[in-house]
Order: sequence, then structure tokens, then C-alpha cells
Amino acid sequence: MSAKPVVFVGLSGGVDSSVAALRLQRSGYSVVGVFIKVWHPEWLVCNWEQERLDAMRVAAHLNIPFMTCDAESAYKQGVADYFIAEYIAGRTPNPDVMCNQHVKFGAFLNFAREHGAAFIATGHYAQIEKDNNRAGLLRGVDTEKDQSYFLWTLTQEQLSQVMLPVGNSTKSVIREVAQSAGLPTAIKKDSQGVCFLGHIDIPEFLSHYTSLVPGAVLNKQGEQIGTHVGALVYTVGQRHGFTAHTHSTLSEPHYVVERDLVANTITVGTERPTLTAGKQLLLTKCNWIDGMPLPGNHLQAQIRYRQAPFSVRITACTDTSATVVPDTASDLPSAGQSCVLYDGMRCIGGGIIA
Repeated sequence: MSAKPVVFVGLSGGVDSSVAALRLQRSGYSVVGVFIKVWHPEWLVCNWEQERLDAMRVAAHLNIPFMTCDAESAYKQGVADYFIAEYIAGRTPNPDVMCNQHVKFGAFLNFAREHGAAFIATGHYAQIEKDNNRAGLLRGVDTEKDQSYFLWTLTQEQLSQVMLPVGNSTKSVIREVAQSAGLPTAIKKDSQGVCFLGHIDIPEFLSHYTSLVPGAVLNKQGEQIGTHVGALVYTVGQRHGFTAHTHSTLSEPHYVVERDLVANTITVGTERPTLTAGKQLLLTKCNWIDGMPLPGNHLQAQIRYRQAPFSVRITACTDTSATVVPDTASDLPSAGQSCVLYDGMRCIGGGIIA
């Protein structure tokens, strides 16, 4: 009888990865639970020790081996340093995308290979479809939890060694499975936000690495109507984190429509900034998961997590860049954000907005 394939499951201490390990164990795989230790600033209180303890409790409950993967260096360089540098450059980063690329499917995958694993698995809500030695990335069944948006950088080599055991279920089903199995994390709340930020906001975090100078909030006529904490921390379309006083008796929301990093001002308006139909959007650092799209292809694009996809047409495409034109108006994106492309449920790949 051949030995069972060994799968290293990234146990975060949450319910999704716990059920991922459970399902693989029930399917006959030899499962090893691995806690991925990432970087956090020394000055910031972090609960990683509690998360690791919860992961250990799950491993003990399932009676599987437990290991710790030290990914601090990969996380610091690929996620935290990138996050800081992008904001300082006036761009809007997506740390979750980079965490998947450099840590979960980078450092952790390498760790698993070095220790003899055939596959790694995580608790992401997405699906992998394998056929004729090719792999496709699909949206998760749970449309509210789908995380394929954050996985657009994955390659064929990575996908061939990855399993996503919870992507074919809704969150409610995962909770039910965890409770029926008596998993210690069954009723644990989901984690929120960026790992290294903890419970502080972005301006406070960035203030430890760059100077944030308060400045003026302007209306579209150039008149000062409020103040902000530093122009570089805002994203086009943002509607919080600044003051805006108007003579209107209505408490209308105000959106950032423009930033001037030299003058340290942001301009706001009461209408959400939009990307008009027919306006080109240039993508750089592209990754195509299973073949490059062709000029003329009609796909769906998503520039923010949970955003409703909008229809686009590919007008130019290379291995590393693409030009897309929206068929309808959509939220105006910011440079640095990820634009992820879909053909129905299938994630084609994506790129960084220039």
C-alpha cells in the first residue's frame, strides 16, 4: 500500500484552516498542522502567541503533528516594507495580495517542500480546478466570503501543489462542520484587518516610519473646508479619516477625489469618483494564471475586495502588462491597487494599476 500524501496545512488559529485540516484528514491525507509566524513591530502588541496556541489546540484535537514556520523575514520584506513604501510613494497597496504571494504561497510553500510535503493547504474561500496537468483558480462557492481576488498572483507551479478544502462550502457550513467535530475554534470570531496593524489605524502605523503632516481638505472650488492627518494616507474614493465642514444642513458623505502630495492637500466632493466607460486602465506586473487573454476579449474586472465586478474589454496584453477598457462606469481606482480579471467564475489573473 502506498504512503498517504503529506499535506502541510497552514493553521492560523481560525475556524477555516481548522476545517481545512479536518477535511483533508478525513479524506485520507497525512496532515501536518503548521503555524506561520509573521513579523510585527516591536512597539505593537500582537496576539500571535494566542493564535499559535489555538492552532496547537486544533492539531492536538485532530491528533496531527504540529510545526511552526518562521516567515518573519519574508513578511517584513514582502508585505510590511512594501506597504510602507507604497504609501510613501503615493500609491495604495494591497498587503493581503502580497502576503499570499510572498508568505503563504511563498515562504510557507518552500518550508513545506523542504520538509517533504507533497502539498500545502489553507483556509481560503476559493477553488482550484485541475485538468490535464493544468490548474484553474475559481471563485469560492460563498460569494460573500470569496477570496480569489487575493490569489491572482499564483502560478501554475504553485497551484499544482495547493489545496483549498473549504472553498466549495459556505461559511455557515464550515461553522457547522467545526461544531459537529468539536473543533476548539468552532465559534471563534474571524480575524479582521491587516496582520501587522493590529488594532491601530493606518495613519498611526505609518507615523512610526514617515512624517505625517496635517493639511487642508479642499472642496472642488479650492476652498478649505476641513483638515486631514497627511495626504499620503488617503485613497481616492475614501470617505472617512478627515474633517469636512459645509454650510449644507444635510450630512452628505464626502469622498476623496484628488490628492496633491506636494501641497499636502486632498480634494473632496459629494459624488463618488468614477472611472468612466471607455477610459483606458493600464495594468503592470501582470500574472496570467492559465494563459494570457487576447485583445478583444471581454472579461469582468474587480479592483476592490467585495466590489461588484464590472465588464471590461482587453485592448492590449503582454506577459507582464495589459490595457483594459471598462464597458460601464465603475469606482475610480487608485494607483497601486490590484485589478483582478475574471471569466465568469474563473480568475484569469490580474495586475497592478499604474
